[in-house]
Parts: sequence; structure tokens; C-alpha cells
Amino acid sequence: MQLKVYVKDHPLIRHWLTVARDRYTPTPLFRTAIAEMSRWLTYEAIRDWLPTQAVMVETPLTQSVEGQVINPGIDLAIVPILRAGLGMLENCLTILPGAKIYHLGLVRDEATLQPSCYLDRLPHQLNPNTQVLILEPMMATGGSIIQALDLIVAKGADPNCIRVLNIICAPPALQKIGQSYPQIQIYSAMIDPEVSAQGWILPGLGDAGDRTFGTDS
Repeated sequence: MQLKVYVKDHPLIRHWLTVARDRYTPTPLFRTAIAEMSRWLTYEAIRDWLPTQAVMVETPLTQSVEGQVINPGIDLAIVPILRAGLGMLENCLTILPGAKIYHLGLVRDEATLQPSCYLDRLPHQLNPNTQVLILEPMMATGGSIIQALDLIVAKGADPNCIRVLNIICAPPALQKIGQSYPQIQIYSAMIDPEVSAQGWILPGLGDAGDRTFGTDS
């Protein structure tokens, strides 16, 4: 099985990605750029993912017509990876307002580049049929996303039911995911070519968390 990565070539995604890359973009506009890309990526990620069911409705002019609605019985979870994943959450929720939200807080050691978990708000057990959407803006070395996947799968999630929303990823992260979890699908705005020795995606957009919350110096 081969990892599936969908890079969506949409003019609005290209526009907002350029805005986000610009080092001179102020915090409020950067936040908007991340949110808008998240909106379009969410549309793409759920295009063939959410089951529908047939219903009959009355229009103002006819007695009945068959239509399709999202199956209300679907178990859907959104997992933003803190901090930066919070910038993707609001617009994702405007499209999926019925989803449950489980937060994961991961921080990377700047010397070893190894992640550690400081917040785990996953349930004790996930239904294996739960469809899980992970929000992770930057995937560079792959350490954080692999740890998140390990935690989510350990709680019972089926990797076949997991999708990742991402702004920018790099080959090292994709290689690690492909080796450990080739079943999942990734929806990204861009694959950048390399990762620096310090673990930064190049050309990237800097620290997505700091730029989202205005804490970069």
C-alpha cells in the first residue's frame, strides 16, 4: 500500500499560501491565511469521505423529491495538534460543526528534534469506525505527526479512517508516515523540498504556531 498525498492546486490556496509565506505578513492576516487554506482543504478532504443517506423532502412547488443528506450517525472527530493546529480548527468546524474535538499538545525538543506530549485529551477508547481528521499545519521531520498517529491508533482508531489536513509538508515526514501508516490520506497545500539541520521546512513559512499567535520575536 502506498501513502496518498493530495496537493490541491486551487488559486485561492496558492494565494493564501503566498500570503502565509511572506515574512512581513502581520499576525491577523497570517491567521486568516491559515484559516482560509484550512477551509478549502477541508472541503477536499471530505469530498468522498462522509457517507450520505437518501431522504424525501417537499419543495415549495412539488410534493416530494429525493435528496441526499450527511448520515447523522457518523462518528467524526477532529484532532488539532497544539499549538499551531488551533489556527486550522475554526474554519474546519464551520464545515463540520457536529464533529467532536480532541486536543493533542506536542512540543519538539529543539536540540534533539524529538517530540513529547504535554496534553492528551483523546478519549480512553475510540470507536474503530470513527473518522478522524488531524489538523497539523507543518510536517517537517515527521516526529510529531507519527507520535500523534501512534496515540490515536493506540486508542482504537483505524488508520484507514484517518485523514490529515496540512499546510506544508516535507519529504522526511512523508517517508516516515508512508513507512508506518500508508493507509492514511494527507491533504496539503504544498510539499516543500527540504528540511534544515534545525528541523525547519525550507522554504516553509517559519514557526506556524508563533506566527498564528503573535509570539514570534
